[in-house]
Amino acid sequence: MEKIYTKNAPDAIGPYSQAVVANGLVFTSGQIAINPASGSVEAQTIEAQTEQVCTNLKNVLEATGSSLDKAVKTVCFLADINDFGAFNEVYGKYFSSKPARSCVAVKTLPKNVLVEVEVIAEV
Repeated sequence: MEKIYTKNAPDAIGPYSQAVVANGLVFTSGQIAINPASGSVEAQTIEAQTEQVCTNLKNVLEATGSSLDKAVKTVCFLADINDFGAFNEVYGKYFSSKPARSCVAVKTLPKNVLVEVEVIAEV
């Protein structure tokens, strides 16, 4: 098992890795809308936060030699299920390969963000 770190994605805010590679697969931790340059949540809309989340995931996957096109499964968490349509519009631009996906609404996300996404991808 290989632990992954890239400065092009936010540092973990707890005792976990940005991603782990095992048996030919990449398992990312959930990414939220933290801008790695500032270390803070700057985006306020679901669309802007989803853009930041997808960019963070893209950067983590690229650090492993993978890409968004190699995603086989995503798990998406929304603070408000009413944001589903707007989230989908942005998500679809990044995950055009249409991996399997779960999407659920949750009560609260870290740092009170609106969206979190994790990915399983082929290396």
